[in-house]
Amino acid sequence: MSMKTKTIVRTAGAPAPVGPYSQAVRAGGFLFCAGQIPLDPGTGDLVAGGIAAQTERVLKNLEAILAQEGLGFSDVVKTTVFMVDLGEFAAMNEVYGRFFIQDPPARSTIQVVALPRGSRVEIELVAAAASRG
Repeated sequence: MSMKTKTIVRTAGAPAPVGPYSQAVRAGGFLFCAGQIPLDPGTGDLVAGGIAAQTERVLKNLEAILAQEGLGFSDVVKTTVFMVDLGEFAAMNEVYGRFFIQDPPARSTIQVVALPRGSRVEIELVAAAASRG
């Protein structure tokens, strides 16, 4: 009898994958969320507006993935933020802080040359999630 070591997570509340990856994978007591960019899950289009609007959409996409598994931002243990301009860090961080209110996770923030679809920000995360038997 083999035990499944990973479970693929899907939700219509976040943009569908556009390549050979999953929105998230649950394994070993953790939920690993793929990087999300600010795509509207209904239209698949990049949201209008600057870094604040884009950060909010990214975090709402991640929130939908977490909720699909009965989790929330308080369960997140690590995030990685990719930005095309660290000069926009303060505006991104202000929005980010509204989602991670108490005991925020560990975080890395990295400036990159470009992100998919002309996005200004992409965020991936890992959340603690009880193993399923």
